[in-house]
Amino acid sequence: MIVQATYDFVLQGGLLPAAGGITDMITSAGGNGDGPSFVALFLQASPTVKFVMSGLILASVWSWAIIVEKLFTFSRARRESNKFEALFWSGQSLEDLYGSLSRQKTQAMSALFVAAMREWKRSVDGNPKVLRGILLRVEKVMDVTITREVERLENRLLFLATVGSTAPFIGLFGTVWGIMTSFQAIAISKNTNLAAVAPGISEALFATALGLLAAVPAVIFYNKFSSEASRIEQRLGGFADEFAAIVSRQVDTKM
Repeated sequence: MIVQATYDFVLQGGLLPAAGGITDMITSAGGNGDGPSFVALFLQASPTVKFVMSGLILASVWSWAIIVEKLFTFSRARRESNKFEALFWSGQSLEDLYGSLSRQKTQAMSALFVAAMREWKRSVDGNPKVLRGILLRVEKVMDVTITREVERLENRLLFLATVGSTAPFIGLFGTVWGIMTSFQAIAISKNTNLAAVAPGISEALFATALGLLAAVPAVIFYNKFSSEASRIEQRLGGFADEFAAIVSRQVDTKM
């Protein structure tokens, strides 16, 4: 009897809708009862929440465009580096290898080799007296090339980091704003019925969901690409040291 009396009090006080009201509310929120209509949540949101949602959707789309582009970029860099290393250590003449690669668009390890060989040929051809400082110049050129290649690989990764760190808070701002709007509407209408409060709160929470949807993939792939860029940088640095040793032996032989 106590439970029944409490239920009647809550029901009569308007704190909860009747059973039929709950069924109608669920049906209206879910369209056909299969789940919430996200388009309807977006269209029914306040202008500020719509602006937040639109920004998060655009950030998510642009993040995925960067992610797809970087997947191809890093895959190509690994493939080209593996192919070049096989050619470099195959015993082929460095002059022949340079001649074939210098006419192509190079990247990663092949770009490092072409830049170093170009500096070598500029220093040696026609002026053998400059051999004393050639090793330092070749090393400088390789350092600059490594920096440029890493910058190219890491280009636009900052956007992923920014989205990953700020999108949840932007979504939370939209949620707070939407809830504030809902409470203001309750105060104006003086209707505390759950059916009147739920739509506004659902729209507000949808902003948080969009923030997480944009942030989680951005964080995951930012960490992945940053790790791959570091590995490629170490690999380029290792090749630069090996090539510097080859140049040093050539200089000692010629001197």
